[in-house]
Amino acid sequence: MPLRDIFLALLVVAIWGFNFVVIKLSVDQVPPLLQAGLRFGLAAVPLVLFVKPPKTQWYWVVGFGMTLGVMLYAALNGAIFLGMPAGLSSLVLQTQVLFTILFAFFVFGERPRRAQYVGGAIAFLGIGVIAIEKFDGAAFQPFALTIVAAVIWGVANIIAKKAGRVDMLAFIVWSSLCAAPPLFLLSAIFEGPVAGAALFSLSPWTIGLIAFLAYPATVFGFWVWNGLLSRLPASTVTPFALLVPITGLLSGWLVLGEVITPVEIAGGVLVIAGLAVTLVRWRSKVRPTGSV
Repeated sequence: MPLRDIFLALLVVAIWGFNFVVIKLSVDQVPPLLQAGLRFGLAAVPLVLFVKPPKTQWYWVVGFGMTLGVMLYAALNGAIFLGMPAGLSSLVLQTQVLFTILFAFFVFGERPRRAQYVGGAIAFLGIGVIAIEKFDGAAFQPFALTIVAAVIWGVANIIAKKAGRVDMLAFIVWSSLCAAPPLFLLSAIFEGPVAGAALFSLSPWTIGLIAFLAYPATVFGFWVWNGLLSRLPASTVTPFALLVPITGLLSGWLVLGEVITPVEIAGGVLVIAGLAVTLVRWRSKVRPTGSV
């Protein structure tokens, strides 16, 4: 994997780790479905006026908007709104790595390398260590919603890869445009007057939070991430998402005052070690035919 792509992947996971803290802060001010609608509405407008539609089949654009925009963030925002801690959310959601690699195996026939099996096992051991420490404070319903969000993210990753090597900025902007109206409709149905009152009393602080979710976390983050997925194997790109819990836990500590325990530090070290192993390309010990 080129050094430039490694740097971009690390930058995205740093933004996405902090993203969970911002979601937590924003759903305290705005109902979760309305927050998601505003997030993707801002991601689409005004950029959609200047960015041409991506050159791919329209159903990939709509499908990505429906899965990642509507389904994933309805589930994730709902989980956090119901009490799922920001740090634990960033941790559990990364089971999407497992689902993405599994779906890529069935859809594209991508077979993980031996190093990726070993590194994935080490990294998931680290996630398990942190989860044992964090799970006591999480109820089953928000935890299950976060797992659902992880499955949906895996599907969205496959859709992005199926769309091919397209202009990913255009892909994200136009899929965001597809996501916003259904989210506003769902908000009107399920959040009703509460959403209306919140919409007309948005503070500059809340607008700033949603703008962060719309631009660095959505437009830039998924533009870069999907671009990496479009030209590299999913099993090479998605393990970087295992670092999101590390940046998520650090962000929770810095912004929300969440305490990082020695157990969480140990789990984080395992996650980083696992990622390092997935990037290794082991040489085969089988000699070429005719060698001596």
